Amino acid sequence: MELPRYVNIEQACSVLAANGIEMSQRQIKRAADPDAHGKRKLPFFVDPIDGRLKIDKNLLVEIYTRCQVHAENNAHVNVNNLRELFDGKR
Repeated sequence: MELPRYVNIEQACSVLAANGIEMSQRQIKRAADPDAHGKRKLPFFVDPIDGRLKIDKNLLVEIYTRCQVHAENNAHVNVNNLRELFDGKR
């Protein structure tokens, strides 16, 4: 079992960029800020020592991987429809 490695917002940008997901610090900060109901889009937490937002690096990558798998499972694309689309028959 791998120990968690916590990253801040700036480091989260680098982690995502290494996986081909280009996001600005502002975008990640908005996902880390609580909404009107106190919920965050991403599970950042306030570090009790330095008071900065942190997230587990592996969890962040796992969330994006789960979203990709979910998107693939919910795609209703037929191979023939793709061929027609790319051949310009639609």
